[in-house]
Amino acid sequence: MRASLIQIAVEEGESVDSRRVRMASLVREQTGADLVVLPELWTTGAFAYELFDSEAEPLEGPTYEAMAKAASDAGVWLHAGSIPERSPEGTLYNTSLVFSPSGELAAAYRKIHRFGFDKGEAVLMGAGAELVTVALPATTLGLATCYDLRFPELFRGLVDAGAETLVLSAGWPERRRSHWTLLAQARAVENQSFVLACGTAGTHAGVPQAGHSIVVDPWGEVLAEAGAGEEILTVDFDPAKVSATREQFPALKDRVLGLERPGRAS
Repeated sequence: MRASLIQIAVEEGESVDSRRVRMASLVREQTGADLVVLPELWTTGAFAYELFDSEAEPLEGPTYEAMAKAASDAGVWLHAGSIPERSPEGTLYNTSLVFSPSGELAAAYRKIHRFGFDKGEAVLMGAGAELVTVALPATTLGLATCYDLRFPELFRGLVDAGAETLVLSAGWPERRRSHWTLLAQARAVENQSFVLACGTAGTHAGVPQAGHSIVVDPWGEVLAEAGAGEEILTVDFDPAKVSATREQFPALKDRVLGLERPGRAS
């Protein structure tokens, strides 16, 4: 299976409309991939809090339409990163979209853990409440977004729901890049799953981004890692390695603590 992670630079001076067109073009170029993954809030920047309200979209808004068309044109499964979604009730959510190779919406995930403590996303956006998995022909994806990476119980819940490949869309700051790499490997090892984590480059509202999108195998080995700038990270991996690893080293069968969490399969 081939995955392409598009680590786009989000900088001031490029309009949301322009970046949307540019991202759609980049997705269309990934015709040889099976899965394409985009970062968190790439239309605005994850730290550009002042833009969340003005650039918020309905679920089936302009980004939805552009990404659905790009997925169909490229013939790929597309995790289109996340957008600031405005619900019909008016609440904002940090919502990820996944499209099939025919351009149909396969899943939408509203970020559960909001970053910012008492400011930013934590007060501007509502929290999601459902775990989301997506069944692809070769593997089942489990969806997470940025700050979610710090909460292992979410990923264990995704594994309980059948996830084998954990896909994370992020806008992770450079000052905590060491945590990014450490936690991506930890989530892979403890869940015996692949982790595909796609971040942004550039600077969001004065906050330098970590970049360094990463793909980790079920043993915690880094298969590929991007640099700090704009880059498309492409990697081939074998989804069958998940079941082989879990059979060879059946640690998940020895779990004693923790409750299974219901997931929503798509």
